[in-house]
Amino acid sequence: MAVYSMTGFALATHTLGNAAEDMPSRPAASGSGVTVEARSVNSRFLDLSFRLPDEMRGLEPALRELVGASFRRGKIEVRVASQRESDSAWPQPQPDQLNRLSRLESTVTGWLPQARVLSVNEALQWCRLGGSAERLDETALAAAREAIAGLREAREREGARLVAILTERIGHLRELAIQAAPLVPAVVKRQQQRFLERWQEALQNVPASAGGGASISADALRDRALNEAAAYALRIDVAEELARLSAHLDEIARLLGAGGELGKRLDFLIQELHREANTLGSKSSALELTNISVEMKVAIEQMREQVQNIE
Repeated sequence: MAVYSMTGFALATHTLGNAAEDMPSRPAASGSGVTVEARSVNSRFLDLSFRLPDEMRGLEPALRELVGASFRRGKIEVRVASQRESDSAWPQPQPDQLNRLSRLESTVTGWLPQARVLSVNEALQWCRLGGSAERLDETALAAAREAIAGLREAREREGARLVAILTERIGHLRELAIQAAPLVPAVVKRQQQRFLERWQEALQNVPASAGGGASISADALRDRALNEAAAYALRIDVAEELARLSAHLDEIARLLGAGGELGKRLDFLIQELHREANTLGSKSSALELTNISVEMKVAIEQMREQVQNIE
């Protein structure tokens, strides 16, 4: 299953074409049709907005259903525009159109005497539609289906790029973890040697006592130094953090391979990665470990930015 980004754009234009072939008395104007734009950015939930011409307001429920069936997350905006709106030339109203409109108006005013008469602009708008708003709606829905399919393909392509970026960052974090693993024993060994050297310096200032007391004191001090070194080793041990970090990276890689709706799960795992990197930094007492921790945080933050765009 593919991984989908929440960022994408698609555009589709459908013309009425032969919409009036079966009704020659109502020819559609040449070049008339509908353009649908669909654009999407990241969002925690599915946030839909529609910009429709007045004569297509009734299409919003159908468009909302189409978009909701294809996407689960993202701020998606759908814009529908009739190409007639941008035409500078008005088509010549056909006599049969005006006759039919007159009959319809007479029927309406006969039943509803208080209904206002049509204005010239309203009559021309009706003629521009060829008297067939239903055909225009069907054209708009067909264009919307194509735009939504195009948006899904665009989000899939962007999702593939995000997977490539995240996979590269996962590999980088694994390399940093491999570099960090052998540093802790080396740091502990250096610190143990430092403790012993300091205790030796302290022993030189201890006066010799009768009955071999100096040797007893030296042994005791040496044991104390070794205990301090052991306690220090426990405090800076990051093996558990590195193991959890590796497990989180394995899970992220598995989810990316499985695909589907995984943005929220990835976001949680990124938080856990950041937690382990913070703990690694707080335990580090060597410059090498501190640098590795900083590099890990940078890589994890880069992953967070990409994960926020995944559906």
